[in-house]
Amino acid sequence: MSTPNDDLPPPMQEPIGVPPVVTPETEPVFAQLARDFLRERRAERRWRTMFRLFWLGLAALLVYSLWLQTRHVTPTAEPHTALIDVRGEIAADSDASAELLLAALKDAFKDDAAQAVVLRINSPGGSPVQAGIVYDEIRRLKKQYNKPVYAVVEEMCASGAYYIAAAADEIFVDKASVVGSIGVLMDGFGFTGLMDKVGVERRLLTAGENKGMLDPFSPVTPKQRAYAQAMLDQIHQQFIAVVREGRGKRLKETPETFSGLFWNGEQAVKLGLADRYGNLDFVAREVVKAEDVIDYTPRDNVAERLAKRFGAAIGGGAVKALRELAPIR
Repeated sequence: MSTPNDDLPPPMQEPIGVPPVVTPETEPVFAQLARDFLRERRAERRWRTMFRLFWLGLAALLVYSLWLQTRHVTPTAEPHTALIDVRGEIAADSDASAELLLAALKDAFKDDAAQAVVLRINSPGGSPVQAGIVYDEIRRLKKQYNKPVYAVVEEMCASGAYYIAAAADEIFVDKASVVGSIGVLMDGFGFTGLMDKVGVERRLLTAGENKGMLDPFSPVTPKQRAYAQAMLDQIHQQFIAVVREGRGKRLKETPETFSGLFWNGEQAVKLGLADRYGNLDFVAREVVKAEDVIDYTPRDNVAERLAKRFGAAIGGGAVKALRELAPIR
């Protein structure tokens, strides 16, 4: 027996892989879709090209920065005064690090046209290790090249900065410059009393009796204090020996000379910590007899600053992304 549906024709099935038929009614829709698709593809190509150009430009800036770092001084055969700035804190990662200053010193001493090397100092001091490295290198280069070195103090030449200046043949100051502070310190904070008041317990586990020495959250034992003081005294004696070696008979020692006090330029000249008054121009013109001053100080250029900022931003973004993917606990 046949059913009512038996007489109906089978449903039409659209062949697989055959595109839909475009009718006059659907043509505007398909045309709009095609235009949107092409627009998106063009935008993707533009962004891809921009990113490629950006990375290429960044690479060019880095290469240019490295090239400038090795050629920070314009070669000249004319007699001149070689200038090296010692500014800010003397530390391993600063502009006054031993690594940077030694590179500048070597360039200045090797240049036959440089009649003398002038250290223009404006620094409160810093690491005795970094200062000692620079001092030793200046003494070595002076002996090797037989070229004079002068220190010109601007606002301040204290502590580790004076350690470096002691290697100079002469030290020039302004009457109001701050000079001296021949001493060593180790500073920090202690929170044990505060922790007792707020009920905080310090849980410090060490392997080694003195491994937690000078921990700010633990009391300092007399033995540890004596050990730290002995170490400071030894470094202080090293500093004193350097000043005596550098200044020689010009130094008029008093009980306060090596006490850590500092003096103005006028007093420093009277005490033999400095020789006379003068600035960079005076030294180049009247002492070195070469008014043309060429700066040998390695400096970050614009490209290097951009690269460092970009690198810090990329690094921060990478750390953030890693923390989101796998939280650090």
